[in-house]
Amino acid sequence: MHYYNISILGSPLGALTYQSKTPIQIGTKVSVKLRNRVLFGVVILQRDKPNFKTNSLLEITAFRYAPKQILLAKFISSYYICSLGDALNLMLAYDTSYLNSQPISSVSYESKIKLSSIQNSALSFLNKYKVSLLFGDTGSGKTEIYMKDFERTIAEGKRSIFLMPEISLTPQMSKRLEEHFGESVVMWHSKLTPKKKKEALAKIYSGEAKIIAGPRSALFLPIEDLGLIVVDEEHDDSYKSSSRPRYNARDIAIYMGKLYDINVVLGSATPSLGSYVKFPHFRLKGGHFSAKKSFMYEKNVETLSPLILHHLEDTLVKKEQSIVFLPTRANFKYLICQDCGHTIKCEFCSVGMSVHQHSRALKCHYCNFTQAIPQVCPECHSAHLTSSRLGTAEAVQNIQELFVNAVVEQFDRDVITTANKLKKALKRFNDKKSDILVGTQMLSKGHDYHGVTLAVVLGMDNMLNMSDYRAREKALSSLIQVAGRSGRAKDAQVIIQTFNEDFFKEYIEKYEEFLESEKEFRKELYPPYKKLCRILFSDKNGLKAREEMQKMRDGLTAFREVEIVGAGKCAIEKVANKYRFEILLRSDKSTDIIKAIRATKVDLAEIDMDPIEFG
Repeated sequence: MHYYNISILGSPLGALTYQSKTPIQIGTKVSVKLRNRVLFGVVILQRDKPNFKTNSLLEITAFRYAPKQILLAKFISSYYICSLGDALNLMLAYDTSYLNSQPISSVSYESKIKLSSIQNSALSFLNKYKVSLLFGDTGSGKTEIYMKDFERTIAEGKRSIFLMPEISLTPQMSKRLEEHFGESVVMWHSKLTPKKKKEALAKIYSGEAKIIAGPRSALFLPIEDLGLIVVDEEHDDSYKSSSRPRYNARDIAIYMGKLYDINVVLGSATPSLGSYVKFPHFRLKGGHFSAKKSFMYEKNVETLSPLILHHLEDTLVKKEQSIVFLPTRANFKYLICQDCGHTIKCEFCSVGMSVHQHSRALKCHYCNFTQAIPQVCPECHSAHLTSSRLGTAEAVQNIQELFVNAVVEQFDRDVITTANKLKKALKRFNDKKSDILVGTQMLSKGHDYHGVTLAVVLGMDNMLNMSDYRAREKALSSLIQVAGRSGRAKDAQVIIQTFNEDFFKEYIEKYEEFLESEKEFRKELYPPYKKLCRILFSDKNGLKAREEMQKMRDGLTAFREVEIVGAGKCAIEKVANKYRFEILLRSDKSTDIIKAIRATKVDLAEIDMDPIEFG
């Protein structure tokens, strides 16, 4: 009989011991029985016969995790403080029936990509460093440089991962890659049908796929002969997982570069301060577009003011196109009683509910609880209910009522729910069948709008005033990304509604200067100069959650290298009927934080290393 330590996939438990009559290779995916449930696990270690009774494995599958996948999972488990089973659950195993069946061959393409001298200099720079940052303005030709690097990697018989936020996996990007690399490209994302996912995996297993483009999950695909990882829009928050394990895909890509001894290229028009400080960068200025942009600032709250409506009308008269950016989805953020000030909150979370006029409902964006829009205030029974902030759906409705002949489309996740809907909406806009797009962050991500001559940006002050040490960086980055979608074919105007004109005016065309000034603001306090860790405690019993938080806080006080910045209720105290408490830690080194947490961790604690959410 053989005995093995098995990590249960997706379980917070440590390794468990099972027995098998036949020897099993380390990394093999197996099925086991645990508490009358059949679960999958991974063979981690062969061991001596234990002095306790063990159960037999149920099934040995044809799937196996490669040694480097297990090493990567061990790093994730160690750094992000989660079980090995949780870390391995991120990954897809290799299908052993494909392994070594078809060696990866080098392929040469007749390159249609002609780089300028500055782009060639950028490519040479990127090839010199194991990790480098391509700091390139919108439209400066970053994608052509990536594609040239993919060509080089394929010629060497290697494969590439092209990481991008899911929101940037646009039909244009897919078309661009496939036109050049043909069947060698696999687009991997959450909206793939089961059939398409199976086809994509077959191409990955067989080696036919040379470039795998996708969001953070693409990092964990079973890719043999990896030669390059490109992380586009490296500053984007969607690279950070919001559930256990709370990893950051950009940072995992950098670690994988060391593990596989390959180059990692980070790219962005508005890079994060962390990447700008840590890695050598090449500055790619200007764009392929000769059109000019002018910026206009209006001191106003988030509203469709007469000035904005005038410019929208003027653009329509000229038969040109506009985009309107808002930072919030739905109709409004909250429904508030004008008489008593009561905010209609979710029954299960301590947050206001958003108005969704299309479905005539209030919806919680935290737990998805939905209820009918009330006619009167539940506290004082007044009928004077108003909404506090403008949202996409109401903006579309208001613009449409004023410009009845215009075609106005909502462009956010409430309406664009599939890849096909995205493709059709973009085609309508680029074919001039729609005049105005009103949307959220989706507007700013990698889409090519050929005819936009007016960009309206609302809600910048809401972003700037968030309780987040990166608020300035996020607000300026969003503004630059949205502004970058206009003025590609013709001169364009950008109208920015803000009471902070001085800040935006100073840096909107000087992001590098902003990063230099931000360094001074962050030193001695925040990343990249300090390490932060947020520890979350949530339970339906609020007293239990508080006690667990206090118990861990008391233990942490013994670690002098780690500062307890704060401990108490979360800003959003209740989500999905669970009460939430938190501890925020700060230290010079992540190793000191990890050591302190491992020594004091309680069962209820969920660890968020390098947090980006502070709600």
